[in-house]
Amino acid sequence: MAIRIKKDGTEQSGLVDDNVIQPFRLEKTNVRGRMVRMGDVLARIMTQHDYPPPVSGLLSEVTALCLLLAAMLKYEGVFTLQIKGDGPIRMLVADVTHMGEVRAYASFDEQAVKKLAKRKKDTENGYYYLLGKGYIAFTVDQGQVENRYQGIVELKGESIVEAVQHYLTQSEQIKTSFKLAVHPQDGQWRAGAIMIQQMPEDDAGRKVSAEVSLDDWARAVMLLDTCSDGEILSPALHSADVLYRLFNEDGVRIYSPTHLRFKCRCSRQRVEDILRTIPRAELEDICQKEGHVSIKCEFCSEEYLFNSNELDDVYQEKNT
Repeated sequence: MAIRIKKDGTEQSGLVDDNVIQPFRLEKTNVRGRMVRMGDVLARIMTQHDYPPPVSGLLSEVTALCLLLAAMLKYEGVFTLQIKGDGPIRMLVADVTHMGEVRAYASFDEQAVKKLAKRKKDTENGYYYLLGKGYIAFTVDQGQVENRYQGIVELKGESIVEAVQHYLTQSEQIKTSFKLAVHPQDGQWRAGAIMIQQMPEDDAGRKVSAEVSLDDWARAVMLLDTCSDGEILSPALHSADVLYRLFNEDGVRIYSPTHLRFKCRCSRQRVEDILRTIPRAELEDICQKEGHVSIKCEFCSEEYLFNSNELDDVYQEKNT
């Protein structure tokens, strides 16, 4: 379903749309886009851990970008955005299912992060330098090996946004522009992002002339650049209000949104499957020293404990 935003604002009044991916297009052009708003879903992800602000900020960016990129695709499964580096922040991971179930986590050296962040302030680029050199990976997993796709590129640019833009330019060859904002509000992190893309065809499947397409794209990028962090983050503004403010002169049409929720896919059964890949002697040694084997989910911090008798059950099932 598509809704054209009216100039009197009647289509969007009174609606609340935190935690959504909102598709849209600019009318009479080949420019398409997505907008993401994250409130308490992002806050819940962050409260699973006690991350330092630089880590929380970068992970918020990765999560918002993950949602935008996933919304470009038609898939049934899990889309993952992962960044690995050799800096104090070793890994940032976010994934989302086609149903809008999202989760994320970070791996880092806490002392090194605090030391370097204090020495060199970089709030403009979200402490991007803390990642060091590394790569960014985009993975679509639809449950079967033949339906799994992964793209990997070197980390480039001065921010995570620039690194993602580099990937899209190299692999997809589609002009893409982002507006991204993350910030803790009332003690909880919020994130908002808008992505626009220049598609090769209009909605009717017709090729758009290069000259017209270039003009439309330049104008859309210029208008997107006028969006303030306050507008994109404000819980008082519906996404349709923000899009109307930006693109009302050209006309903007919105489509049915995807609603987001936090959900971790860990389970005791999955942990047992992991344990079966580890030699029994290694686990027994840990169990004798600690009284149990403990496995903690990186995403949600859920801890799974196995005593010696429970390990017997795990490995008996492996041998049956």
